Amino acid sequence: MSLSENQKKFLRGLGHNLKPVIMVGGAGLTETLMKEFESTIAHHELIKVRVRVGDRFSRDQTISDLCEKSESNLVARIGNVALVYRRNPDKPSIPLPIT
Repeated sequence: MSLSENQKKFLRGLGHNLKPVIMVGGAGLTETLMKEFESTIAHHELIKVRVRVGDRFSRDQTISDLCEKSESNLVARIGNVALVYRRNPDKPSIPLPIT
């Protein structure tokens, strides 16, 4: 599912006051980290992830890999913090704008 710019803007507003709940360190995207990410995003739908991995290219690649593996959407990235969204198909808690 891709998000429109209006939906991303809405989600950025919701994510403004969130604190990062997942921290990716030097070990990268380990199996344990991915399990924790899956559990957290299924429950909250919108989370912040702090990525402390090497340079900018490495951070971008790690965030891209995380979104691809988890089938989630990158809403925004500022520095080493990414705002990630994935709708919960069973119990959606964030109603997105239609357009």
